[in-house]
Amino acid sequence: MIQELNERSREIFRQIVDAYVQTGEPVGSRLLSKKLEGRLSPASIRNVMADLEDAGLLYAPHTSAGRLPTQAGLRMFVDGLLQLGDLTPEERGSIEVRCAAQGRGVQDVLTEATAMLSGLSHCAGLVVAPKQETTLRQIEFVDLGPGKALVVLVMENGLVENRVIDLPLNLPRSALAQATNYLTDRLRGRTIANARTEIEAELGQRKAELDELAQKVVQAGLAVWSNEGGRGTLIVRGQARLLEDVSAVGDLERIRQLMEELEQEQELLNLIEVTQKGDGVQIFIGSENKLFSLTGCTTIVAPFRNGRQEVVGAIGVIGPTRMNYARIIPMVDFTAQVVGRVLG
Repeated sequence: MIQELNERSREIFRQIVDAYVQTGEPVGSRLLSKKLEGRLSPASIRNVMADLEDAGLLYAPHTSAGRLPTQAGLRMFVDGLLQLGDLTPEERGSIEVRCAAQGRGVQDVLTEATAMLSGLSHCAGLVVAPKQETTLRQIEFVDLGPGKALVVLVMENGLVENRVIDLPLNLPRSALAQATNYLTDRLRGRTIANARTEIEAELGQRKAELDELAQKVVQAGLAVWSNEGGRGTLIVRGQARLLEDVSAVGDLERIRQLMEELEQEQELLNLIEVTQKGDGVQIFIGSENKLFSLTGCTTIVAPFRNGRQEVVGAIGVIGPTRMNYARIIPMVDFTAQVVGRVLG
């Protein structure tokens, strides 16, 4: 389609999309004539706009109004006319610092990256990742007071995971120390899933050299991870940003529906399958994304990979179709690369 447009049509169409991204308002021929510094009269521009409307790239929201790009028009713009911007060295440095993993767990890294993308893009940020089993370097139980302990897992790749577990009251520190030594010895270099059956059998046959209270600590530590199953990780931040600049009742209803769909964890986890089908950043405008087909929003998402270059998650933004594509696309792309490098 883009090859069929002459230079005049491309320029007018580009101006309309640029104005739409900035204001969300229909663009008229008089405004375009001023933007083009009088090189074309309003009458000539109206003729071109009529041709673009016939081609399905523009539409008039109501009689005697200016024009707005259709979903097909936005797709053509993104694929053929969009000139991507570039992140500044300062922006790249800021993203790398905020995504740094030193002393933080996977969940913390992904949460920070998602919140950062939401803030920079003024859209809702999201990250999805399946449950990953990583080999362990060390496990430790830390006393938090009566009936509570913190389970700290240190992975071979240096990342840290932790959970709070419930334990019997007045548990002696010696039981925590026994449990720490026992599990570290059996889990080092292995995943919990691989070692769990063996450990449970040993405990069941009372072959473990542990007292009764230490066994309860071990069982509680295993249970807190095993119960998480394969749900994976879903983080959404900045949903309130979707309400910015909403004026029409119809827009408000679409945003409400989108917020409901953002709560559907399994559907969002399917985004990972979507990103695996293409390389780099994926852009879904309006109904192109079946997950949010009725919300009229745009999803920009990119996969992040582990050290073996396997796709292990996806990160991106959801926002109005008039988002700043030129700025947000490279932002999502670079953040995905940084997250993959940090977690990989």
